[in-house]
Amino acid sequence: MALIRCDFFSDVLGISTSMQVILPQPTTAQIGMAGAAVAGEPPVLYLLHGLSDDATTWVRRTSVERYVADRGLAVVMPQVDRSFYVDEHHGNRYGTFLTEELPVLVHRFFRVSDRPADTFVAGLSMGGYGAMRWALTAPERFAAAASLSGVLDVAGRGDRGRPDLSRRVFGPAPLRGSEHDLLALLDRADPAALPALYACCGTEDELLADNEVFAAAAAAAGVPLRYVTGPGRHDWAYWDAQIQDVLDWLPLGQAGTGDDGTGGGAAREQPLRAR
Repeated sequence: MALIRCDFFSDVLGISTSMQVILPQPTTAQIGMAGAAVAGEPPVLYLLHGLSDDATTWVRRTSVERYVADRGLAVVMPQVDRSFYVDEHHGNRYGTFLTEELPVLVHRFFRVSDRPADTFVAGLSMGGYGAMRWALTAPERFAAAASLSGVLDVAGRGDRGRPDLSRRVFGPAPLRGSEHDLLALLDRADPAALPALYACCGTEDELLADNEVFAAAAAAAGVPLRYVTGPGRHDWAYWDAQIQDVLDWLPLGQAGTGDDGTGGGAAREQPLRAR
């Protein structure tokens, strides 16, 4: 694998920013790890960080580079500060940066596929919200989207101890029913047009209630969702294990029609890996 730190200027943000990128590399002489690549342009996973993290954190705190080495999968990890991956009410246009500018730059800088069947998004906590919101607002761009311990009910959470952050990012208007409310986006979505969806959360995680509400809303809306719960906290031990299950679940090389274990609404399962 090639691990690249890419520093670049964003016209949307008006500042220099960075992303970490993992690119597949076929290898035969590495000790302890195989490297593989697909024919043609590799599929790409946009992997989003959490509230207290940055573009480097997935690589620093998990073995994601090793996990994707034999899959021929590129991984793009952008940096969006504490923006929840939206255009902030008082701040910068991180939503526009993520959904419009970043994919163009990725394809300009790197040789990766731009086919929807080869494009995936996932994230943890704040990044889980960002991944689901991107998939629900632009479903035609993805084959699959996954949330790990996501903040999936921002309207239900209210300020929850961070009133300044909530007002800065989302503004003073009620969130329920707005463009920022994932439950409203689920209700308005065409289930047949959505990519495969996956959500997981540990049973000892304070965000479990958010995930339960989201899973119930998906079922009510007739939106297939693979929903996984089991022992785990809001920590990197859980995310390092669960990202492996997400990678196993991604419909790589299957034109977006992988065996995702869904069908007919939210399905509860036990985790596929021991913690």
